[in-house]
Amino acid sequence: MKETTSLGVSGRIAAAFQSNALTPLLAIVALLLGLFAVMVTPREEEPQINVTMANVLIPFPGASSVDVQNMVARPAEQALSQIAGIEHTYSVARPGMAVLTVQFQVGVPRTEALVRLYDVLNANQDWLPRELGTLTPIVKPKGIDDVPVLGITLWSRDAASGAELERVAHAVESELKAVAGTREVQTLGGPGRAVHVWLDPVRLRERGVDVLALRQALAASNAAMPSGAVLDAGAATPQMLSIETGEFLRSEEDVGDLVVGVSKGLPVYLREVARIEMGAQLPQRYVWFTPGEGTLGAEAAAVTPAGSVFPAVTITVTKKPGENAVDVSRAVRDRLATLSNTVIPSNIETTITRDYGETAAEKANKLIQKLAFATGSVILLIGFALGRREAVIVGVAVILTLTATLFASWAWGFTLNRVSLFALIFSIGILVDDAIVVVENIHRHQQLTPHATLKDIIPRAVDEVGGPTILATLTVIAALLPMAFVSGLMGPYMSPIPINSSLGMALSLVIAFTVTPWLA
Repeated sequence: MKETTSLGVSGRIAAAFQSNALTPLLAIVALLLGLFAVMVTPREEEPQINVTMANVLIPFPGASSVDVQNMVARPAEQALSQIAGIEHTYSVARPGMAVLTVQFQVGVPRTEALVRLYDVLNANQDWLPRELGTLTPIVKPKGIDDVPVLGITLWSRDAASGAELERVAHAVESELKAVAGTREVQTLGGPGRAVHVWLDPVRLRERGVDVLALRQALAASNAAMPSGAVLDAGAATPQMLSIETGEFLRSEEDVGDLVVGVSKGLPVYLREVARIEMGAQLPQRYVWFTPGEGTLGAEAAAVTPAGSVFPAVTITVTKKPGENAVDVSRAVRDRLATLSNTVIPSNIETTITRDYGETAAEKANKLIQKLAFATGSVILLIGFALGRREAVIVGVAVILTLTATLFASWAWGFTLNRVSLFALIFSIGILVDDAIVVVENIHRHQQLTPHATLKDIIPRAVDEVGGPTILATLTVIAALLPMAFVSGLMGPYMSPIPINSSLGMALSLVIAFTVTPWLA
């Protein structure tokens, strides 16, 4: 009892845990928490950096890019510069449209940033004359989750048109949106469908129809709006029925039946002065696909000339915030496989041109293998230097430290990515120091007093090196932790290194004073 009371803090902790029945239970809990963290932590290539951006679209129909810049873009920049927490604001003036990009500082929460943006837009609705002709601004937020995790390219060996591929892609979109974890599913490269009206100038002159009146009649006919309500007194319980007038144009026949004027007392239909066709819009972007031998296979590659280019469309899939990119990617792939020869015709090929989940899983698994290799190397080195029993003790302590650190990293909000795993690999050499120092000193005391029992040796051995071990651990943490407060984009990107390493050092110290004496 006197010997125990003469020990320091580290010696007392070792004496309390070396024969305690709770010690192995705590070790098992640390191991299970680490395995749980490995299973539930989202896997990604890069750390998630909270950089909120938003595009503010201000339509100005009919205006040139110079007018858009002078009348809309510059005043809008001055109004948006009032928002607190903005990194920078810049604008692009296009014919009929001003596009302003607002980037907030790193770390500003997305919801708070968008609330500030909408508040400033609503408070400055009078910043332009009401009669200028600008329309209501449209806000489109952007963030890290807008980057697609999967890209699916549809193409056909018989060179199907982009319009045909787009129809299939839209059918696939509705199926993929039902997959859990997906956020936005969009098709890139399709021309879109539209009703084309080709005016005949000779017939317009014959019937006295001007183009401006025709355009106004076409716009007015393609609208539906509420026109009032009537009381239905004949029902069992009197109720109000809403009345709507007008309807949207749905086909080329509806467009052709529009009355656009009167000539010689007779109505002039649009089909009489124009050629009307339903077809693809004028393409705004093109997607081409050049398959390699790995995509076509050896037999098809022999038939298809090298470097062949096929029209294509690409379906992009983004994930919801916090979802595991690997799980979302696999679920979409599985769903896509069930659509072959049903929603996707047999003559249309599907090629995965981007799979963020697969690359993230591959790199995470590779780094986990490196982590296991580094841990095994340390255990073998301890075995050669101190002995087999000491190597087992240090190895168990290191494994428990890593599993507890993985759980703490998950609880902190980090994902399994190349930076967070690199932090663990980087800290392997530091994490083993505490366990090695404790085990080596127990080994030395055992050789100095071979007749003493381990129960008496362990508290004295741990207490002898406890102070320097605590000081050395705190010194390393003090050297690493300031990296977590770096500002700008590099701060959140590199923060897993100092935080994970510091957590690992603190946990290795706790395990060295509790589990290691019990193992010894």
